[in-house]
Amino acid sequence: MAERISQIPKRLESSADGTRQLLQWGSSMTGVGLLATITLQTLLGGFGPTGASTNTGWFALIIALMCIPFGSLLLLLGVAKWLRNSRLRREK
Repeated sequence: MAERISQIPKRLESSADGTRQLLQWGSSMTGVGLLATITLQTLLGGFGPTGASTNTGWFALIIALMCIPFGSLLLLLGVAKWLRNSRLRREK
């Protein structure tokens, strides 16, 4: 059992810890949400107190309300991991 534990690497490389994927997916999801919001406001009639004006506007609103919060959280986590990795590299 002790032999197996000693074979496990103590620290994964920064390219294998998922930071890059978190940054890519977080920024792309946030971008899609912002694009849906801009499209809703400019091309699809906007939205008022009762919601979107058109059926396609409702679809864009749903996409925006899903992508912006989740993508922002992924992006925030990716930035936090990137800052942590850069701090650990400086301490070496």
